[in-house]
Amino acid sequence: MTKTVTSVEMTARDQFAPVAAVPRLTLEPADDDLDRVAATLARIGAPHGWKSVDRTPRQWQDWFAERPGRRYWLLRLAGEDDPAGAVVCDPHPGGDVEIKSFGLVPEMVGKGLGGYALTLAVNQAWNLHPDVSRVWLHTSSHDHPGALPNYLRRGFRIFKTEAGD
Repeated sequence: MTKTVTSVEMTARDQFAPVAAVPRLTLEPADDDLDRVAATLARIGAPHGWKSVDRTPRQWQDWFAERPGRRYWLLRLAGEDDPAGAVVCDPHPGGDVEIKSFGLVPEMVGKGLGGYALTLAVNQAWNLHPDVSRVWLHTSSHDHPGALPNYLRRGFRIFKTEAGD
C-alpha cells in the first residue's frame, strides 16, 4: 500500500491556533525516563505500523543517541498510571524545531484529547529555546486519520507531500 508523507510547518508563532485546555491533561518532561518513552511510542505507533513498534533495545539506544539535543515529554491524564501519549522534539540549526514524534496511546484516542495534546506539544516546541523560528513535522497517510486535520487546525501549513512505500 502506497504511503503519502505530508510535511507541515509553522514559520511564526502567531500562526499557532491553540485550543482550550483539557484540565486533566498535562505534559511532563521525560528525559530521565527513556524506557517509558520507548514503551509509549511503541504503543502509539502499533496501530499505524511505526518503526518504534519493532525496535530492539539496541535500536532504541541508537535512536535516543542520534540527536543529543532531542527532548522527551509524556502526556499524562490525571488519575491514570500509564502515559496518555508522548512528544519528542528535535532542535535543528537555524531555529528549526522538529516534532519528531507525537501521539496518543490507542485507548486515549477518541476521548477529545488530541487537539489539546497537540497544543501542549506545539507550545513546548516554540518554547524549546529563545531562537525558534519554525516548528515542523511529518505525518503519514498510515497515521491516525485525524492527525493531518488536527495539525492544520492548529495552524500548520503543508510544505511538501511525497508518495512512497
